[in-house]
Amino acid sequence: MSSAVSSYMELTARERLARLFDAGSFEEFLPPSARVVSPHLGQLDAPVAFDDGVAVGRAQLAGQPVFCAAQEGGFMGGAVGEVHGAKLTGLLRRAVREKAAAVVLLLESGGVRLHEANAGLIAVSEVMRALLDARAAGIPVIALVGGSNGCFGGMGIVARCANAVVMSEEGRLAMSGPEVIETASGVEEFDSRDRALVWRTTGGKHRYLMGDCQAIVPDEVQAFRDAAIAAIAHSSAGGVELSLAALEAEQDLLSDRIARFGGCADPLDAWRELGIPDPAAVPMMEADAFAALAASFTPGGAR
Repeated sequence: MSSAVSSYMELTARERLARLFDAGSFEEFLPPSARVVSPHLGQLDAPVAFDDGVAVGRAQLAGQPVFCAAQEGGFMGGAVGEVHGAKLTGLLRRAVREKAAAVVLLLESGGVRLHEANAGLIAVSEVMRALLDARAAGIPVIALVGGSNGCFGGMGIVARCANAVVMSEEGRLAMSGPEVIETASGVEEFDSRDRALVWRTTGGKHRYLMGDCQAIVPDEVQAFRDAAIAAIAHSSAGGVELSLAALEAEQDLLSDRIARFGGCADPLDAWRELGIPDPAAVPMMEADAFAALAASFTPGGAR
């Protein structure tokens, strides 16, 4: 990989694959030449992509054989349809068969593709099952979130099923997107046009402080690469299977989080509850300063 610093967020899915993994090592399964496209979009006169918005394959990461996937946010916001989801599911199942060292998912998605409705929802559920099967087989799954479209909807759930989530400040992670919340509950509940509020609520800093991601990195390819390598090593050493005890501990943490932060109207209030002396300064902090601040206390609900 080139040592030149480059923005992870500004790259396409294929550029991320080429630069994050060992140089020249990515081998794609079902490349665009295979012309595996959605069977639904054409019927609706919607544009199609010959990879259906996701590239899947194997690569080397610091010499380790890993399986990997990258969603293309430039095609329908990385939304998941039947074929898109099937490629992710097939990748995870093949990783189990071939005993990959890890699976690294470069996620950027607005959720399920509305054009494909139930087919997309089923596809996401199959991805989740395959991911947990991979973990049960002893294969760490690492999710990277740093694209401009964020990681929402079903793919937000998929990310949280992984062993570890790595985010940049610019990345966003949530179940429901800002527009969905506003539509369902009104602008008084959540103003999707308030970009500062959106990033305070769903951005990498808040997710790290709440314990929803295990590492936050600068918006640089090399930083994501280093964090992915570290996350694989940590997950492999600490066990990757999601046990009943781990699920019960996670549930306890979520219950504690509701009790502690349920009355907070804004992430600033939650950060204050965490003990941060000047919450308003957090959004403008550079990565190093934020990392030093975060190291001084236990994130809320950390795994």
